[in-house]
Amino acid sequence: MEDNTICLLVSFDRNYIKPFQVMLTSLVLNNPQERFHIWLLHSGILQSDLDALAEYCGAQGAALTPVLVEPSVFKAAPISKRYPQEMYYRLLAPVLLPDSVKRILYLDPDILVINPVRPLWEVELNGHAFAAAPHSVVPDMVNDVNRLRLGSDSAYFNTGVILMDLSAARALVKPEDIFHYVQEHAAELLLPDQDVFNCLYGSYTLHVEDTRWNYDARRFAAYHLSSSAKYDMDWVVQNTVFLHFCGKHKPWKSSYYGRFSALYKHYMCLAERRTGPVGTE
Repeated sequence: MEDNTICLLVSFDRNYIKPFQVMLTSLVLNNPQERFHIWLLHSGILQSDLDALAEYCGAQGAALTPVLVEPSVFKAAPISKRYPQEMYYRLLAPVLLPDSVKRILYLDPDILVINPVRPLWEVELNGHAFAAAPHSVVPDMVNDVNRLRLGSDSAYFNTGVILMDLSAARALVKPEDIFHYVQEHAAELLLPDQDVFNCLYGSYTLHVEDTRWNYDARRFAAYHLSSSAKYDMDWVVQNTVFLHFCGKHKPWKSSYYGRFSALYKHYMCLAERRTGPVGTE
């Protein structure tokens, strides 16, 4: 693998294949000079779907390496409907990925990439194992509650976008620590994997700006107001890199009418045109 290749980490099941296609399409169209290697952590996507995904990625100029996560990894983990095996994947990425991968950028599949990613890829972490963004327009009271319930002094980071120095993270991330924390604090966890990340690794995480690196697509009005109208639509289109469709209402659903709905559906259309649909709804 060439040194200038950007490594991306994703984790999803068959239901998120199409959103991943849209994310990938937006990524390659807005980063035409880049080479990407995508690592997919999964627990049983059909081989036929994996083959089609690899073909789709290849058609976009990106390599795909699926990594099947064995259930034996989680024999000591609290597993339930609320705490499925899959929730641990991004937390355990430093353990699950091969040692040859030194740096990786995790992205949720419900993201559009609308500007170049290399400036984040090349961020100097200054000894931190991770870089992530807290959502700046979340009310201070919510952040205070998160700190209180988790016993944390750091910002509350959204884990939809995480830059990982895997060499540093491998010295920190121990499966037994994560499993023990979930077992001992189950009653306090609202967003389980995100809460665990913040409590165990928040102090090892470099703060990057959400307006560029993890923009909450639900909160255009709040960003606009808090910036005294600086962060208008023109600013977002020119400066935001990761437009994140957080929450339960997703832009690929016909019922979605958020401010960025048309933009998302535009990339959906482009994804379909490039090589056709993969998987199921």
